[in-house]
Amino acid sequence: MNQKRRYVSGVRQENARATRERIAAAARTLMLERGYAATTMADVARAAGVVVQTLYTSSPGGKPGLAKLVWDVTLAGDAEPVPQSERPQVRAIIAEPDPVKKLAAYAAMAVEIYERVGPVHRVLRAAAATDAGLADLLATTERQRLTGGHGPAAHLKEAGALRDGLTVEEAAAHIYALTSLEVFEHLTEIAGWTPEQCRDWLARVLCDTLLA
Repeated sequence: MNQKRRYVSGVRQENARATRERIAAAARTLMLERGYAATTMADVARAAGVVVQTLYTSSPGGKPGLAKLVWDVTLAGDAEPVPQSERPQVRAIIAEPDPVKKLAAYAAMAVEIYERVGPVHRVLRAAAATDAGLADLLATTERQRLTGGHGPAAHLKEAGALRDGLTVEEAAAHIYALTSLEVFEHLTEIAGWTPEQCRDWLARVLCDTLLA
């Protein structure tokens, strides 16, 4: 009986994950095509093949909640309930003993994320000027990015690789600033750099800024 319950629970979780991914994909496509304001919950439900109530269940908080779902799934690349810190790419970075190679891998991951979330971020950022709920969402994601920088900063500190006199808090702020989406946009759209040039630049600057 317990095994059957676990099976049923697993199927439900998988169905919920697939539904969240389908909703996120439909909402992302519509928002990129029409803009945030012109994308309605009804349009997303229709495109995802679900009823509107399912949107509120899968992404509580109304339309800003839907935008958060789009952001989270796009950021991670899927709707799996796995923390970023436990994902294979991050685990490989943590396991790399060479701090220079570690930051090169971190830079490569950051650029991959930029390429996924950049278009979504531009759409949401433009709409946030007149949508308080969306503005709060973006402010929260920025605070989360700054908090997220403490992980690699503390890891470098524990490994004895952090530059003398640089605190974990300062290192996290450097990481936050250097990995901002706006920096990536300026380098690719204004300076005309390729993602590969951005990756190599970011790896060099992170090493120069953070390492002993």
